[in-house]
Amino acid sequence: MPPQQGQYFAAEPPPSARSTLAAEVVPDDLTDLAQQLFGQLAPRLDLARIKELPEERRASELSRALEAHLDAEQPWLNTPERDQVVRLLLDELLGLGPLEPLLRDPTVSEIMVNGPQQLYVERAGQLEEVTARFRDADHLLQIIERIASRVGRRIDETSPMVDARLPDGSRVNAIIPPLALRGPTLTIRRFGTRPLIAEDLMQFGAFTPEMLLVMEGAIKAKLNVVVSGGTGSGKTTLLNCLSGFIPNRERIVTIEDAAELRLQQRHVVPLETRPANTDGRNAVTMRDLVRNALRMRPDRIIVGECRGAEAFDMLQAMNSGHEGSLTTLHANSPRDALTRLETMILMAGYDMPVRAIRRQIVSAVQLLIQVDRLAGGPRRVTNVTEIVGMEGETIVSQDLFVYQQQGVDVQGRAFGRFVTTGVRPTFAVRLKAAGIDLPVNLFRQRVLLQA
Repeated sequence: MPPQQGQYFAAEPPPSARSTLAAEVVPDDLTDLAQQLFGQLAPRLDLARIKELPEERRASELSRALEAHLDAEQPWLNTPERDQVVRLLLDELLGLGPLEPLLRDPTVSEIMVNGPQQLYVERAGQLEEVTARFRDADHLLQIIERIASRVGRRIDETSPMVDARLPDGSRVNAIIPPLALRGPTLTIRRFGTRPLIAEDLMQFGAFTPEMLLVMEGAIKAKLNVVVSGGTGSGKTTLLNCLSGFIPNRERIVTIEDAAELRLQQRHVVPLETRPANTDGRNAVTMRDLVRNALRMRPDRIIVGECRGAEAFDMLQAMNSGHEGSLTTLHANSPRDALTRLETMILMAGYDMPVRAIRRQIVSAVQLLIQVDRLAGGPRRVTNVTEIVGMEGETIVSQDLFVYQQQGVDVQGRAFGRFVTTGVRPTFAVRLKAAGIDLPVNLFRQRVLLQA
């Protein structure tokens, strides 16, 4: 028997509102069938009753109700087909609709929705179009609103952009009309179910064991580290890996626009910014949170990404006893990263001479790690750079390790080699004082790895 009124379906709609699915079903096209069924069942679903169920029971309870309905209304469906249709309906009712199969695919690292009829994914660093589609712009907008509401964000014509996250930590950005001219646009940067550790990245060829020794030593010796790189280069992933070297006994405060970091330590206090309300008030910015973090007795402060005036407060924290702090920023090279830091400090509105700003940077940051996404998709740590000091008005830095791209193979994938520059860092003394002994020949000039 199909589900009755009082279970998960409301009273049956009048005959005029019912569709004649029996004549329209094409058993081979399960996606079309699921969409037709959803259109028929959605007006009858008692969503309030479903939401009253414990979250862990919703899928199983609703699944049984849908199976009973399909057995009664679509008896020609075999068991595998029925299960697939039920799965599609559950995705639509409880999940993110056409995105759910892509989110279940572990090979998909990014999902790009350019309107309801055009979806791309990234697999192994390569973009490809997929056949998944939304019914229309309203359908896509409903999914975007569902994502935003789950993390207390909103998106509408007065606030047409939103940054959010999925339960697995994946980062979401959405922008809708009137700003998006071709309809709602959604971008999801996925993070694996298991956080990557440094050994994983080393196995992928992101860096060498020698480079890892230095980066690990820098974290344990409480050097202040900035990870820079372009969009999609792996800055947050590397920051997550480096944070794994922070001792469990230390108190860590993380500050992000949309929480992405997945630290494994127990003593972690995650903070997240808040957008303005409908009146344009009550926003909580990165700068507000950085200032507040200083009052929370942190051993380390990790800022997910410095984008503006909060850079000044971050440097102040690094210079005032909060050593071992980490952050990321967008830049194309270590030198560009230093320039961006200067620009962001100027955005704070302080009337400071450039020399004073550069002195702030030099005294605060000891290590710059540049990450790049190369042709064909491989991510590499292309520079491990020490900030040495100043000569006149210029910040002096020196590369310890460099990745030299040598070409592109027949698949369009970049290849090259990791080399040491032969320069021993001045912070080696600080590492030794912290009980970290680096091998004597670690920085001897040579080729470390072809990758």
